[in-house]
Amino acid sequence: MTDSLRFACTGCGKCCTGHHVPLTLDESRRWAHSGGQVVVLIEAFVVDGPGMPADQREHVLRRSYPVPCGASEMRVSVTFAAFNPGRCRNLDDNDLCTIYETRPLVCRIYPVEINPHIPLRPENKDCPPEAWEQGPELIHGQLPVDPQLAALVQASRQADRDDIAAKVAVCQALGMTTSALKGNGFTAYLPEMTAFAAALAHLADGQQGSWSLHVEDDDLTVKLRALGLQLTSEAPTYYAFIGF
Repeated sequence: MTDSLRFACTGCGKCCTGHHVPLTLDESRRWAHSGGQVVVLIEAFVVDGPGMPADQREHVLRRSYPVPCGASEMRVSVTFAAFNPGRCRNLDDNDLCTIYETRPLVCRIYPVEINPHIPLRPENKDCPPEAWEQGPELIHGQLPVDPQLAALVQASRQADRDDIAAKVAVCQALGMTTSALKGNGFTAYLPEMTAFAAALAHLADGQQGSWSLHVEDDDLTVKLRALGLQLTSEAPTYYAFIGF
């Protein structure tokens, strides 16, 4: 892995196809208002316990929120993302973005990684090889060279921290209160967008009921129940469990 990477977008449109784009709270409001579908992705962990990646402790704590779970407590991380199983709804026939000036923050940052613990690897991106053989220096020592790009990365990380309490409130208002254990999987919801927009517009304070964890691993179930957590392994009706 090199300490320096060059990059120049080729306009292939592949990064805008088949990817659910993480949105800030304000971007989620705009996405819903414009008729887009949002997918909600949830994962949880126990502080200094199951699901907590020790090497990412500070990062995951700052972008998570405590919720009651059974007789105990866990922390949940919630991602609101633009639902794009195919081509992004904002791509035109020439693979150009029709909302380029107001595109989401994550789109502006691509291909740089948001998570400080994930290195940028060209082989993990959809961009063609020539994109990495031209253009200005993108990163040096895993840090963005362009100060404006670096500021956008920091803004995205800060939005994760600032928005998490409101995202949890929306989930609770809509009954999206089953998570998966971080590292074992995540739960995915496709909320009805009128209700989602209404929940965003009328954020409620405080906790609304207990959360649960979807677990299908027998050994993990034993460990989590010993901690007093509320578990379920029933086939989901209103969400999908995506296991690792």
